[in-house]
Amino acid sequence: MTGDKQSNRNMEGNQGEGNRGAAKAYNEDTKEFAQSGRVRESAQDAKKALEGSEGDDLRRAEKEGRSHAKGEDPALKR
Repeated sequence: MTGDKQSNRNMEGNQGEGNRGAAKAYNEDTKEFAQSGRVRESAQDAKKALEGSEGDDLRRAEKEGRSHAKGEDPALKR
């Protein structure tokens, strides 16, 4: 998400349980990216990064992130 988009969205203040403004912005940006035609290119870039010199660092970062997770979302296994 670009800084311009974020500054145009009202995400200030305590929003209680969850952040609806941030969730909405994320969903809009994700939809925009999916429809942009850049998905395949980005996936190829990620594959190259994993296979290249930064692959070990990326795998370590993923492992670290997963260590903080409570587990996989059961909805992913439907």
